[in-house]
Amino acid sequence: MRDGKGASRAPVLRFTNCRILRGRRLLREDLWVREGRILDPEKLFFEERLVADQQRDCGGCLLAPGFIDVQINGGFGVDFSQATEDVGSGVALVAQRILSHGVTSFCPTLVTSPPEVYHKVLPQIPVKSGGPHGAGVLGVHLEGPFISREKRGAHPEAYLRSFEANAFHDVLATYGSLDNVRIVTLAPELGRSHEVIRALTARGICVSLGHSVADLQVAEEAVQSGATFITHLFNAMLPFHHRDPGIVGLLTSDRLPPGRHIFYGMISDGIHTNPAALRIAHRAHPQGERLGRVGEGGRTCGAGLEASSSPGLVLVTDAVPALGLGNGRHTLGQQEVEVDGLTAYVAGTKTLSGSIAPMDVCIRHFLQATGCSVESALEAASLHPAQLLGLEKLKGTLDFGADADFVMLDDSLHVQATYISGELVWQAEEARQ
Repeated sequence: MRDGKGASRAPVLRFTNCRILRGRRLLREDLWVREGRILDPEKLFFEERLVADQQRDCGGCLLAPGFIDVQINGGFGVDFSQATEDVGSGVALVAQRILSHGVTSFCPTLVTSPPEVYHKVLPQIPVKSGGPHGAGVLGVHLEGPFISREKRGAHPEAYLRSFEANAFHDVLATYGSLDNVRIVTLAPELGRSHEVIRALTARGICVSLGHSVADLQVAEEAVQSGATFITHLFNAMLPFHHRDPGIVGLLTSDRLPPGRHIFYGMISDGIHTNPAALRIAHRAHPQGERLGRVGEGGRTCGAGLEASSSPGLVLVTDAVPALGLGNGRHTLGQQEVEVDGLTAYVAGTKTLSGSIAPMDVCIRHFLQATGCSVESALEAASLHPAQLLGLEKLKGTLDFGADADFVMLDDSLHVQATYISGELVWQAEEARQ
């Protein structure tokens, strides 16, 4: 395209006949995109005196920010915790397939594994922008091995570790490198955990509390040291008790640093968490202002939150390699998982082993179970995980200047199309007709 002076310029796309999730409200507005970013149409018209080069009729659909899954262990037969010869191709396959779920960015997650697995796998999962090839990789989520034996869940006991005298050296020796790591889940009751939390957050890595028997005081001290997330709230932690609510008590704790609060992941698959517990978690959304510290290279974790945004709850799939497959036996790291209907167990036990529900299913179940607004359900899978990772200026929002990563949904929140940088990367069969 050329401007009025004949100079070449990028085309402007205008999405019409839609409702846009922006500013916590569904607005009947058009969405304008250029060069992969969302435009302010007033500036475009009054300052540049331009109109759209292309228009796309959305047929009355809802446009929401692309979903962000910060805990997904694999899918479609791909196991991120398996040290295969070509880990990258497996990550790429999952990245491509989850576009149909509306996911535009994700954190590949590794469960507790021996050091040689981390050393081989982590260098093969670089941070990567999304596009027609698949959802973007925001960095790896390392769930373990520094977790509780009592609350290990599906994590193999043989590979669990504790922190020794030189705690952060132990972390580096175990993982090999933290270059591609975005989140680390650990149990805060482990000795020397607080120095590890401080060291990780100083590097811009989010620390999540999970698979833990920590009481509330220990959990509060971990947040004071820099932890900002809870891994799958209610699962793999002490149950709520009125005299010591444990990690769950962080949701309403009054002993966190001023202006700080905690994000909490929820597996809303209809299996892991009773609808009543989902309602409790939803209604306990803490108010937040600015959260987190700046790490090396300016990376932040959970920063930039306004008091009115009321973030907190983050929907995650915790999907296992059996996602998208049928009943039978599959792997999850060093263990076998058996899928029976909608449930995945550690083979031969009744221990839950992740989920097989895609993100769009989790959103619909959360909406139905809690009776929350459509806006709240969608933001739990988009805005809140972006805020957790300090990416809310670019991801999880349809504000002007943000990345044009968005999903087109019908009134029942079924995905009709997925866009990354304003480019169509997946479309439902019925939407093509």
